[in-house]
Amino acid sequence: MNRRGPLFAILMSFTLLLSGCSSLTVLDPKGPAARTLSDTIIFSILMMVGILVVVYALYIFMLTKYRARKSNEGYEPPHEEGSKWLEILWTAIPIVIVAILSVVTVKTTVAVENVPAGYEDQKPLVIYASSSNWKWHFSYPEEGIETVNYVNIPTNRPIEFNLYSFGTISSFWIPQLHGQKYAMSDMITKLNMVAEESASMMGRNANFNGEGFAHMEFEALSMPPAEFEKWVKDVKETAPPLTEEEFNKLLDTAHVGRMSFSNHHLDFSPPPEEGHHHGGSSNEDHEEHQEHYPDPSTTEESELDSETNVNPNEPLPNSPAEESPAHEHDGH
Repeated sequence: MNRRGPLFAILMSFTLLLSGCSSLTVLDPKGPAARTLSDTIIFSILMMVGILVVVYALYIFMLTKYRARKSNEGYEPPHEEGSKWLEILWTAIPIVIVAILSVVTVKTTVAVENVPAGYEDQKPLVIYASSSNWKWHFSYPEEGIETVNYVNIPTNRPIEFNLYSFGTISSFWIPQLHGQKYAMSDMITKLNMVAEESASMMGRNANFNGEGFAHMEFEALSMPPAEFEKWVKDVKETAPPLTEEEFNKLLDTAHVGRMSFSNHHLDFSPPPEEGHHHGGSSNEDHEEHQEHYPDPSTTEESELDSETNVNPNEPLPNSPAEESPAHEHDGH
């Protein structure tokens, strides 16, 4: 009874914790790509539950049937060499399970990479989503507007997000519309999705890339096409223009709220070409971009930063906090 007390307490703790969890957004899809991913997740969970049921049923059966009893004390089972068919069976079963999960995963991955079925003939709405210093910029080149930390999209129309970063690698993720995909500084990655319902959804950065990672959230609002056109018109008429100087200051600002602009930064700060360096094939543009917004560095420099030729015979410091005089420097 003493052993059951702690186990019962642990079980009740898990029950209370799980009862306070809200519904998982990945299992509440608002579009075909997210629905495909949700179905794959549920299928994988059901397969694993089925495997556990069979394993635990056999486990209980073996414990019950072959448990030690007073009636069979001193009993020695006969020596058996084994069963060839049983060996084949329990070798083949894991192979079949892995094969099924692999086929489903590959089919799902191919499906969500393409434009959702039924929307191939529609012209997609192209949005450039770029990350910088714990914020997201959304540029609408066709509409001629830009937003920060929120994105509005029309329903029942394919959306093509072109992703890149003004710094470290980020991961663009709207769980109710699609899976995550990385945004990098030297290339564009594409994400195709469709919102089939009007809803307010939370997007986030799914890649831990620094101290402001937890604040890189944004609202994705899907609305009927007529409302979307009206919103675009209101932004173009009421929002201030975005200048290059103001955009550079915005890149350097750590945290900002929601912002709207009547133009976009793509005119004076073009995105990287697909498969090329930022701003085109010229390394000068890429170096200028990195100089303006370099990758975050640690507050303490490595002891190899200031000296390229290190004496291999020099003794190491006794602890990480100790620095030898030869490695003292003022920084870069």
